[in-house]
Amino acid sequence: MIAFPFRFRLILLFLSMSALATLSTGSSEATNSGLPLPRFVTLADVQVNARAGPGFRFPINWVYVRKGLPVEVIDEFGHWRRTRDVDGVEGWIHLSMLSGKRAVIVNATSADPSPPMLRRGPNSRSVPMAIIQVGAHGRLLECEGDWCRVEFSPYRGWLPRSVLWGVYEHEQID
Repeated sequence: MIAFPFRFRLILLFLSMSALATLSTGSSEATNSGLPLPRFVTLADVQVNARAGPGFRFPINWVYVRKGLPVEVIDEFGHWRRTRDVDGVEGWIHLSMLSGKRAVIVNATSADPSPPMLRRGPNSRSVPMAIIQVGAHGRLLECEGDWCRVEFSPYRGWLPRSVLWGVYEHEQID
């Protein structure tokens, strides 16, 4: 009769330790690729399906038709990445359809809805080079403080980080 409570306690201890191990490593997403969540990536092909769940058996909810578009990876499951786009639309994309290259989309800010000026240097007093339209997407090259160097072919210049979607506020980009 004494053995049952001991076995029961042993099983409870094992289950508790398993639960603690899972909590201490974070969710399975972090251990899947070893990369941090969330993070930004880009679409690797001209046509990419975003599905309702992490697998080919799930229906396609959305089809992206622009290579290089930035998306935010917010979850991982096996070879699938749950992503969010600039409009907040979420879907599951196979990792073979994603690239580690970085890109940004120009967003209007509530403080200044006018299109931002691409500048020669990383400050508002630097020489303006071009007006970049809201919704334009370009390549992210580097960030320095509140400014990021971007390429909107054929132009390369600096934009305030606050008008860009595809880079985090304090993220270091070299």
